[in-house]
Amino acid sequence: MRNRTALASLALLLAFARAASAGGGPENLLLLVNARSDSSKTIANHYIQLRQIPPSNVLYLDWQGEMDIAPVAAFRTEILRPALEAIHRRKLTGQIDYLVYSSDFPWSIDLRADFEGDLPPKQLAPTASLTGITYLYRLMFVTSKDAIRLKNNHYSASDDSAAGVAKSYGFRARYAWDGGGAPATSGGQHYVLSTMLGVTHGRGTSTEQTIEYLRRSAAADGTRPSGTIYYVQNNNVRSTTRHGGYAAAVEQLRRLGVRAEIVDGKLPRNKEDVQGAMIGTASFDWSESGSTILPGAICEHFTSFGGDLRASAGQTPLTVFLRHGAAGSSGTVVEPYAMADKFPRPGLHVHYARGCTLAEAFYQSVVVPYQLLIVGDPLCRPWAVIPRVMVGGVTAGETIRGTVTLEPQAELASGGRVKHLQVFLDGRRAAAVRPGSPLEIDTTRIADGYHELRVVAIESSPIESQGRTILPIYVDNGQAGMELTRDGSGPVSIDESIALTVNSPGAAAIAVMHNSRVLGRVAGESGRVQIEARQLGRGPVQLQAVALGGQSPQSPPLELVVE
Repeated sequence: MRNRTALASLALLLAFARAASAGGGPENLLLLVNARSDSSKTIANHYIQLRQIPPSNVLYLDWQGEMDIAPVAAFRTEILRPALEAIHRRKLTGQIDYLVYSSDFPWSIDLRADFEGDLPPKQLAPTASLTGITYLYRLMFVTSKDAIRLKNNHYSASDDSAAGVAKSYGFRARYAWDGGGAPATSGGQHYVLSTMLGVTHGRGTSTEQTIEYLRRSAAADGTRPSGTIYYVQNNNVRSTTRHGGYAAAVEQLRRLGVRAEIVDGKLPRNKEDVQGAMIGTASFDWSESGSTILPGAICEHFTSFGGDLRASAGQTPLTVFLRHGAAGSSGTVVEPYAMADKFPRPGLHVHYARGCTLAEAFYQSVVVPYQLLIVGDPLCRPWAVIPRVMVGGVTAGETIRGTVTLEPQAELASGGRVKHLQVFLDGRRAAAVRPGSPLEIDTTRIADGYHELRVVAIESSPIESQGRTILPIYVDNGQAGMELTRDGSGPVSIDESIALTVNSPGAAAIAVMHNSRVLGRVAGESGRVQIEARQLGRGPVQLQAVALGGQSPQSPPLELVVE
């Protein structure tokens, strides 16, 4: 049975890697939410709104295991496999590059069962972070032995050292990586970017703190901040291990117009402009530093237990940086034995300043990522050159019918070039065109009613930064539409029941959906549905009604806030 399951899983993995396409935006991210956790649902609700994640790209899992560490078998069967199956079932295999966890999932994975007693040396302990083992998913589905090997991240270049930081690339799951940090012409390895949005138990952050740093990071996109990257040095081995790359990274950042300094001590002291920090110390109190972390900053420290978030663990956890406003941080979940390749190299901030997303910058700078837990907003990109997208032929809120010709355009403030534009309908990629090329849409092949049209521009540099416009539209070719209404108005208490009415003439059945999960059904073309607000989590929520069968017309989103 295990071999049969493994073969089926490998088939999914191969299809996923071959078909996945341009990443770096909300359409390219699958958000995994623990349906049993109010914190997980609440953080997801806010992140979906902040990042405009399509409903099709949200997956609710019924995780009942531990929040600290889980066995590898449970990770495979209850987390990874359902995620890959959802991507395939929802027809998203052409676009997912990120598997991102909300909160209340196990942040570490116990791999020992795969080794059947023949354990590796202590420097390669078979304990992985959730994000690291997700990134290396193709190396560990049948057995995790390959995932813990050295130099197994081919997206990370090997020449990031005193000689300088290698070229930066935007990540695509369909690209195979050659071991030098570049897309391979043949062979190579495939990965999928992964972070946790937050950890809200043990030594984590509160739900409210998590939402706040995600809000700050979303607002930082494309701002080209004027803060300073601080490389902090002292005589501790946690610091000296990375000193060799500091000077080259500072020089390359300065060439990019980004301020960077090497400072002595444990922390940057009395600095009001911390746009990033690389630190080497086991324990510290950031609140006593007198320094301020700015929105979009990556701050992390090289230490043994920064990613061990159990309440009983020692040393300062990575979450301290997040609590003070950083967009992302990282730390190992088990003793790393001061192996530099398990931690981000100084080039982390160079990749970020070149316009990469937070997740891209992290994974390009870590050679051995399997023990490194990365927490924060994977899509944050303060230095990205973001295309501005315009669409002729249709306007937001317009009702269309028959054949409609779109005229998508995009421009860059930097004067750069846009490579192509992608068109998404209801979160799924439908077409790609070159700038200035018209695109015809036959609306008779689409269900009447509400739809969301996204046009995403991909700029032509190796970073492939994205910009987008999102247009709500209505299709009316004389078929039946869909209505969803709510009793009452205003915010809803978490303890309340929400009464809804649905109507779609001719429908055999109607489902009420919350981010692609069904919360209620009625038989026939109309009826009433009661939903407990507690199912939704707190914060901003959108519900939709969808007819089952046929072309499946759907209602406009019904927006509400759960308090």
